[in-house]
Amino acid sequence: MLTTRFVSGAPNWLDIGTPDIEGATSFYGGLFDWQFQSAGPDAGGYGFFQLAGKTVAGGMQSTAEQGPPSWTVYFQTPDAEATTKAAEQAGGTAVFPPMDVMGEGHMAILTDRAGVPFGLWQPARTKGVDVAGDPGSLCWVELYTPDIASAAAFYNSVFGWETSAAPFPGGTYTCVNPAGAEETDMFGGVVPLADDPTEAASGAYWLPYFAVTDTDATVARAQELGGTVRMPATDLEGVGRMAKLADPYGARFAVIKSAPRPS
Repeated sequence: MLTTRFVSGAPNWLDIGTPDIEGATSFYGGLFDWQFQSAGPDAGGYGFFQLAGKTVAGGMQSTAEQGPPSWTVYFQTPDAEATTKAAEQAGGTAVFPPMDVMGEGHMAILTDRAGVPFGLWQPARTKGVDVAGDPGSLCWVELYTPDIASAAAFYNSVFGWETSAAPFPGGTYTCVNPAGAEETDMFGGVVPLADDPTEAASGAYWLPYFAVTDTDATVARAQELGGTVRMPATDLEGVGRMAKLADPYGARFAVIKSAPRPS
């Protein structure tokens, strides 16, 4: 699972674009106990979701012209310019080229070969989120894509990611970890879009998972707050109990209570 011991190529930030930042704050505050703090008058409305005073994500109000409400996952890079060039050479595009963010770091928004948006974050003063892997914070990411081989080749060219196959109910699961990293640095997986009816109709994207202490209670609370259940709470042997949700504005995410690790 993800930690804040960030290495190159691993997720180190995420944020949400939503048509109603106050409504999103109410939803995620009620679900995860997050509070929203503005990044200041020069940040264009951008701010930080915090849990017990520690930043777990970013967010801002967005318009329809900027795309549908969604979470964006950012991956660490030591050089946003070079990584953007590598992505373009591998068949991706730069939606927002690298830019300095008030001295906190450099960011860019790219798309992969399948048109899936993702972000780059080159740390400066801000290294990444303050919390990962704990309840209420990011713990895993999953790419739903029409072509696993093409996606794996793209992200390997861009970040040097390594993939491995893990046994999974009904088949195998493609896991992802940074180049040369240990198994404990594994942070996500890649799933064939056509294999999941929940996702096939909505298209390729990156899905963030947030850790919770009680999946069923979180699902019930999300519904009370106006969210949608995209996949009900489900047990996955050796993995945990997970569910796929959407907030009241349609931004998709998942929650999971991970299974205890073997001693």
